[in-house]
Amino acid sequence: MTGASRGIGAAIAEALDRAGARVALVARDGAALETVAGRLDNDPVVLVADLADPAVPARLVAEASEQLGGVHVLVNNAAAAAREPTEDLDAALIDRLYAVNVRAPLLLIAALVPGMVKRGSGVIISLSSVSAVVGTPRRAAYAATKGALDAATRSLAIELGPHGIRVNSVAPGAVETGMWARNRAIPGVIEQIEALTPLRRWSTPDDIADVVVFLASDAARFVTGETLSVDGGMAKTTDLYGGAV
Repeated sequence: MTGASRGIGAAIAEALDRAGARVALVARDGAALETVAGRLDNDPVVLVADLADPAVPARLVAEASEQLGGVHVLVNNAAAAAREPTEDLDAALIDRLYAVNVRAPLLLIAALVPGMVKRGSGVIISLSSVSAVVGTPRRAAYAATKGALDAATRSLAIELGPHGIRVNSVAPGAVETGMWARNRAIPGVIEQIEALTPLRRWSTPDDIADVVVFLASDAARFVTGETLSVDGGMAKTTDLYGGAV
């Protein structure tokens, strides 16, 4: 799984490990990956890589497949984020977001599919965002990448389903991670997000991780082509005036 060094990614890695999986951990920060690996029981594999490099996905799949004896589940979690006013967007920023958030997952999938097709089974799970489901200000470029991932999920599901391969995505809302630390420090932000969420709390990385484990398991054997919102109801109930109904 990618983006495994912290936050949601680390929580997913730990949850998959608890479920009995042997996990390949991918991220740029080798030291952080080793820390996560130290908490796992099932002989994890650590792969340090920058997914912005287009040559990396094929290499990662080859290394992970060799060390694990095949990859049965892919979790695309790594992502670049940006919250910028539209007038501040430039080509470099947009290209960086698409390279990590869209190109890398698609190249990883392309490299893994032949093995999954040969085996007649496989699971692909990508981390999307509430920003792909409802409008969020100053996130047009980021939201576009996550919307692209959701569209790819639906296309891949119909293409790969006949080969026994399930493809889904998970769309978190506001998650209490380091990525939100700066905004959570702004007075009123915590309360504002809680007011927009019917369950009246922020989600935790474990909330997201448990849904990923479900989708990876046989309990979700007839679920494919879905984007599951794991946001406490935010996307489906927030009204135009900024409240939750």
